[in-house]
Amino acid sequence: MTAEKVTDGDARRTFQMEGEDITLKKDGGVLKLVKKQGHGTELPMTGDKVYLHYVGTLLDGAKFDSSRDREEKFSFELGKGQVIKAWDLGVASMKAGEVCQLICKPEYAYGQAGSPPSIPPCATLLFEMELFAFHGEDVTEDEDGGVVKRIITRGGGHAKPSEGSPVRVTLEGSLEATVFDRRELSFEVGDGERLSLPLGVEKAIMAMEEGEESLFTLTPKYGFGNAGNAQLNIPGGAKLQYRIKLTSFEKAKESWEMDTAEKVEESGIAKGKGTQYFKEGKYKLAVGQYKRIVAWLSRESGLRGEDERKVRALQLAAHLNLAMCYLKMHDVGRALDNCNKALELDDTNEKALFRRGEALFAMKEYERARDDFRRVQRLYPANKAARTQALICQRQIREQHEKDKRLYANMFRKFAERDAKLQRESCKNGKNSALDFEEYGKQDQMAT
Repeated sequence: MTAEKVTDGDARRTFQMEGEDITLKKDGGVLKLVKKQGHGTELPMTGDKVYLHYVGTLLDGAKFDSSRDREEKFSFELGKGQVIKAWDLGVASMKAGEVCQLICKPEYAYGQAGSPPSIPPCATLLFEMELFAFHGEDVTEDEDGGVVKRIITRGGGHAKPSEGSPVRVTLEGSLEATVFDRRELSFEVGDGERLSLPLGVEKAIMAMEEGEESLFTLTPKYGFGNAGNAQLNIPGGAKLQYRIKLTSFEKAKESWEMDTAEKVEESGIAKGKGTQYFKEGKYKLAVGQYKRIVAWLSRESGLRGEDERKVRALQLAAHLNLAMCYLKMHDVGRALDNCNKALELDDTNEKALFRRGEALFAMKEYERARDDFRRVQRLYPANKAARTQALICQRQIREQHEKDKRLYANMFRKFAERDAKLQRESCKNGKNSALDFEEYGKQDQMAT
């Protein structure tokens, strides 16, 4: 605890202020006095979203701002320069539930300019603050809370890795304080599954700056899911924590930064990687490589000669291979979509027609599937598999027709029995044997 004389430059009055100096330089610029202890041991970290109430006054007691008067908690991201320096320092030292007073010299508040008209130049300010809650930054695209980031040490610069960036990281994975993975790794973002890294780790890395060290919490969706990981002794549905330091990375080139020759070269490399992953049964990794080809080449237009041929061949291969991967992953909708895109490039392509037939068969679109297999037969008579699949489709169509016939026959039989019953009842009641039209209509509605 320190005591310091503070002068109100405007009123020329001197106050004796007590509190702990929480500045890094220990220059007395921010004094903190705890008025109510918080709970727990955890403190907010850089980048955390914090929620608080505050009342700000000048040294003469004049109130210039209050979230309590507005009856709405104030929130900001800690350590991002969104508030005055004194707040970033003060809130970082608070626990949830704590109430404190901050005495802030001008250089940690609004400086020589002040903030007219309520805060004069060179003003020392007093804030009473109550911290209610804080949580890390959600770095998922859907903002579903699946990967939450808390910064331990800030990095340098603003650039961050992207898909395909070569990275070097040190990481430590833990489950309920038990460390299950501790490694230093170098790899390309997108290849993490090959190293038994869950999806959330790569999403975490893409949210980091070079030199940064952060703590990430992963929900099961971004961890090892409901299946868990037997090799790492992770049960299904486990919530994981990873402490990651991004030592270095190289920024992957964006599509607009590459000319056609570079895109073709990189696409060839990605195609080779995707094929290897496919052979190993790592279909998600293969998909990642093939999707990169599509992204790189999708906007290439106005090409001629050899360039056009190479780009078209790579696009076609990417869509065909994506279709095969999605079939293996039982994602028939995406498989069908990629078959259609392949056929836009080559409307008689044997693999595209056959795989579209497979996707349609899985969707129980038997007639459309049969048509595709028959078309393969006509165009490529040597394809015996297409003939076999067309026969299977025809059998499914026939079985479906038989089911429909039985269904309708049963339905008509029930209608006939109902009409006979109504006729018998009307005869017993002395009515005309023919049903009254209005009554028949009501009965028919009931049956429907």
